[in-house]
Amino acid sequence: MYESPKSTVTLHNGVKMPILGLGAWGFNDEEAEEVVRYAFEVGYRAVDTAAGYGNEAGVGNAVRSCSIPREELFVTSKVANGDQGYDSTLRAFDESMKKLKLDVLDLYLIHWPVKGKYKDTWRAMERLYEEGRIRAIGVSNFHRHHLEDLMKDAKVVPMVNQIEFHPLLIQEDLRAFCKVNRIQFEAWSPLMQGRLDLPLLKQLADKYGKSPAQIILRWDIQHDVVTIPKSSNRDRIVENTQIFDFELSDEDMEAIDELNQNHRFGPDPDNFNF
Repeated sequence: MYESPKSTVTLHNGVKMPILGLGAWGFNDEEAEEVVRYAFEVGYRAVDTAAGYGNEAGVGNAVRSCSIPREELFVTSKVANGDQGYDSTLRAFDESMKKLKLDVLDLYLIHWPVKGKYKDTWRAMERLYEEGRIRAIGVSNFHRHHLEDLMKDAKVVPMVNQIEFHPLLIQEDLRAFCKVNRIQFEAWSPLMQGRLDLPLLKQLADKYGKSPAQIILRWDIQHDVVTIPKSSNRDRIVENTQIFDFELSDEDMEAIDELNQNHRFGPDPDNFNF
């Protein structure tokens, strides 16, 4: 089904989103420009940034200066927590687009569910979507109850929910809810911030002739989860694309699922100091 990093899922509004992308968290503008451009050269077609990352300008430079036509690339950014609210989101989007220097953004997300603000933020994003300035809109770090609350009043159901997702946090109930509502699941921190020393992952890596990281990324895409591993290492950037020439068995998929401990490496959206 997925044959290369250029393979896509189709969002509920018909927009195609690559199954694999590069996460840009932690880079400054100069690093982001260099790393993102290299990732595009080796086959990536999606990049994930955010206002809060402080590198939208660098990402935009890479998008505009690479040799790949703009329509083949998929750029995601996110509204920062301090900019949430209706008018402030509209201003924040304009500021992001000035830094990116793009005419249209492919995907815009609410970065975190800031209580009392995310509904007004969503109304602003719906307006930007209706105006054609964004091809798809979604959320990040939303639990099921946040989605249910948002969807009570939303005109547009979120197209994506970007969540911490990895073998120690499989979020089964949330994934099932998103599937029923046609909200595409997307994984951040899929490689558990480098904590890959789980015996099962080593065992499966040996079995398939792959690395533990490749086993996890393959597990992601076989669950139809868009995944955005972050790396500045050129060898690892390439390695993370080499997951389309093998398939995990059903038994091995289930074994990885069973590693779940509901363990977070990042903050819990219900207990985060926004």
